[in-house]
Amino acid sequence: MLPALYTRENILRLRDEAAPYVSVLVLMNNASGLEQFSQESRCPNQYSGLSSVLNPKADEQRCSVDRAEDSWNPWGSGLLLEDFPFPIFYVAGQSEMDKLLDCYDRFNAHDLDHQHQRSLCAIEVKAFMSAAVSTDICMRRSNTYNSLIPATKYCDPLQGKNVYATLFPRPIVPEEQRVEGPERIVLVSTRTDTTTMFDGVGLGAMGSVVPFTVLVSVSHFLSKALPNNDRNVLFLFFNGESYDYIGSQRFVYDLETGAFPSRSTQTKPISMDNIELMIDLGSLDNLTDLHVYHAAPQPMATKVAELLRKINQSFGFGIQSGQPVLTGNLPPVSAQSFLRENITFPAVIIASKPGNHFYHSIYDDQENLHYHYKNLSRKYDFTQLEDLDLGDRSDLYGKDSIQMRIRNASTLIGMSIYELLVGKAYDQRNGTNSVLIDEFLHCFLESADCPLFRATVKPDSPHVYPAPPSRYISVHTTLTADATGWTYRVLGLLLGQKVENVTKTDCAAMHLPYQWMAGYEGAGECRRTTQNMTLALSPAFTNDTYDFTSHRYSTWTESTWSEMSARIFLRPSPAHETLTLSIGIVVMVISFVLVFLINSRSDVLFNQGSTSSIP
Repeated sequence: MLPALYTRENILRLRDEAAPYVSVLVLMNNASGLEQFSQESRCPNQYSGLSSVLNPKADEQRCSVDRAEDSWNPWGSGLLLEDFPFPIFYVAGQSEMDKLLDCYDRFNAHDLDHQHQRSLCAIEVKAFMSAAVSTDICMRRSNTYNSLIPATKYCDPLQGKNVYATLFPRPIVPEEQRVEGPERIVLVSTRTDTTTMFDGVGLGAMGSVVPFTVLVSVSHFLSKALPNNDRNVLFLFFNGESYDYIGSQRFVYDLETGAFPSRSTQTKPISMDNIELMIDLGSLDNLTDLHVYHAAPQPMATKVAELLRKINQSFGFGIQSGQPVLTGNLPPVSAQSFLRENITFPAVIIASKPGNHFYHSIYDDQENLHYHYKNLSRKYDFTQLEDLDLGDRSDLYGKDSIQMRIRNASTLIGMSIYELLVGKAYDQRNGTNSVLIDEFLHCFLESADCPLFRATVKPDSPHVYPAPPSRYISVHTTLTADATGWTYRVLGLLLGQKVENVTKTDCAAMHLPYQWMAGYEGAGECRRTTQNMTLALSPAFTNDTYDFTSHRYSTWTESTWSEMSARIFLRPSPAHETLTLSIGIVVMVISFVLVFLINSRSDVLFNQGSTSSIP
């Protein structure tokens, strides 16, 4: 099946009317002429956001899958949330597609009326999934069987790590003094993860990499532009947000229980009361048209919108920003987890109107962004801010490049946060670094074996596999996921304070938060870092008595499986099968007769004479 035919109507019709006749569905990679392709719901995370706790009568305050014009993913088919009795495979490689089509054309595509009378090309797939029914039942089965047969599981909770960093180092205090204090914090956040209908395929370029890149650039800008302030900034990169806000739900839970940050950081705990303002970056499909949303009357929303307009006029970024929008129909962002607990929580959301026709799909990739890697890191230092007087850098990236649109948007947001913190405008002509943006996009969309990532590890580290890191949240593992680990290290490079005249040995002796990394020059440098990780596991799985019908927390799990494979073979015709069976039966009968005759006359056939000896 071609992607153009992979619509909700077609697939549900196959499921409902032809499921007994469908063994497997194979989706071919052919995006030519494809205008939209999204298996996500029109209202992503619709059952776990703020709208789930609003007055049921307030329909105008809800995203509706029946009203595409009011939804956050108008092109969504919702197939990601449907159950299918047959497996669906995606074939990406052209050579594999050619094999399938060639086999079909040679043996299956002609004389359809008599097709059943000849040998046909067939595919055997192994895709058995162990899980069944629901998370509640599957987890109970796993726990029951695991007590009898260790290591027996049918499903695992989705689990990963959130990554965070503070703009300024937080003081280490004795354990007896680790109580909540009057610390004032501005939280700036976005998500890092993505998802698709097919495992291991899908980059989430426009859906999540763009705001991810913007926030990394904003954090880098503020670390260079703001040497100190009485308010700290907490940059938070949530994981698992594609699955009903797993990361942000757990973070809010940790704030409310005094578990953030962990005791190992030796710093004071932070609660929701310490957060003066949250600025959450949603999908930025149109980087030249930013909107500010808030769920309750919030003076800071008006202030943020005013700063965006004022700074844009001063620097000519060409970005529109209207009046803040007060609504309960918020974009699918992490702030909804905070607002569910407290509708008056000071959360401001910066997002654009939906414009991604390939949201949460295999085709939300670098081509969807029109991104082309320029590889300028040898010439320009991406760890420094960029001079805005250099103009639009069309000599480097061409006209209207994604690199420059992200640079302008991130600089605008960074300058706005700077003025919120300091109380006066940023008076320099520096902005975020377009080369850093170019490298960051290259690392997460094309190859992890890239200059930016190599600058974050030790100078003698081996090269990594040249593929983009997966940003699917996955399940528990003893190893940190690639995307999470790289995010952690990049923040260490860009926000960490460089410690001069320190050797590798001395840096290692100081332990965390001091880290030795290659740096831009590749020679090695010591940095005092502020980044760390927190667990992104739904609170539902921390309580053995949790009511899975309450819908309070995300309860997504992933089925276990033993093997997944597919092979092509030629299935014999009925006549061939009958002939083979008949020959086999004849040979078997003849064999029995021969064995009987030989056995009955064995004394004659195998008589070797007397072997007795004469005494």
